Amino acid sequence: MSVQQDLLDLGDLFNFCDLSTFTQNIPIEWVASALDLSSQATIRRRRLPADQVLWLVLGMALFRDEPVHEVARRLNICAQGLASDHLLARSGVTEARKRLGADPVEWLFRKTGTQWGAQRYDDDAWHDLQVFAVGGALLRTPDTPELRDHFGSGNTPSERQTPFPMLRLVALMNVRSHVILDAQLSPYRRSEMRLADEFLQQIPDYSVTLFDKGFWGAELLSSLSRSGTHRHWLIPAKLPAETYNTKAVAKLYQERWEIELGFRDIKSSMQQNAMTLRSKKVELIYQEVWGLLLAYNVIRREASQAAVAFGRAPSDIRFKPACQYIAVQLIVMAAANPISATGRRLAELRAGIGGLFLDHRPRPSRPRTVKISKNRFPVDRKAAPLK
Repeated sequence: MSVQQDLLDLGDLFNFCDLSTFTQNIPIEWVASALDLSSQATIRRRRLPADQVLWLVLGMALFRDEPVHEVARRLNICAQGLASDHLLARSGVTEARKRLGADPVEWLFRKTGTQWGAQRYDDDAWHDLQVFAVGGALLRTPDTPELRDHFGSGNTPSERQTPFPMLRLVALMNVRSHVILDAQLSPYRRSEMRLADEFLQQIPDYSVTLFDKGFWGAELLSSLSRSGTHRHWLIPAKLPAETYNTKAVAKLYQERWEIELGFRDIKSSMQQNAMTLRSKKVELIYQEVWGLLLAYNVIRREASQAAVAFGRAPSDIRFKPACQYIAVQLIVMAAANPISATGRRLAELRAGIGGLFLDHRPRPSRPRTVKISKNRFPVDRKAAPLK
């Protein structure tokens, strides 16, 4: 078996037909612990039990253009044979999501983030320090009275509120692997700085964390430096030239933009530039976003492992093709009938693995120049306006 087959056997990673072999990276014990948090736990065997609903939420993040009930059907998420309209009513899918709630998905995301985000790879350190970044993003929700009352929205120059309620996301990311260690969600009006303060203790020792100027606060930054060992921080106003080379530090700070690229991957590649999230209840909005972050980490984790097997850096894998690649394999695994044909179909999909790597092309030099005006005629600035 080739290295890529051994590494990227997503048949074992995401087998929705056999939930006992969910994934080598997300142990089944983590799933069980997450489901213990569900406030609506029940021993009755449902057509959509909690363990499968948890992975339905994960599938929702990968198939944004599909209705939720169609995601369940395509991934064959059902306890009683092949998922169909006969077995899975549309209302039943929604009720199953409500029973699950947001807490199990949030817990599983934090567990995976803690385990994967601090993992070191060859040559991913800067002066023996891991590099992290903290940043924030906004996600729109559908405009309903319940969501607008809970999440709130911004003001416009005309003193009117923005068209959609907005949820605030603040995240801590490993900029070399792009895995998100931790995140906080809140209504729009809450401060990014206060949200970031809640996960500072998750930052590993022997690290440097990149902040933008919006996180400038003595209490926030001093608490990061005081706790832990060799935990450094960097913002545009601080360049420790006495310890490190100024140009090297300036180049390092450019990597803060990697967290913005991570937010772009979530909004563009996973959400397909959708105007709003799909859920319409407060609890389901939180569940959906935690599912997005969990799915994002799974994709980044698999991309990192694939890159290492080919002797490349984790950030050398293009996110969008990797996301599409995993989504296709999920459908193949669910639809493969007989199951013996799965290996052949996966082998065909793996043949395109080389297309997932970024091409590092030298950027052409384009010196700044002053262009001539597009207006070929003289302009009389004192001319009377046209009537």
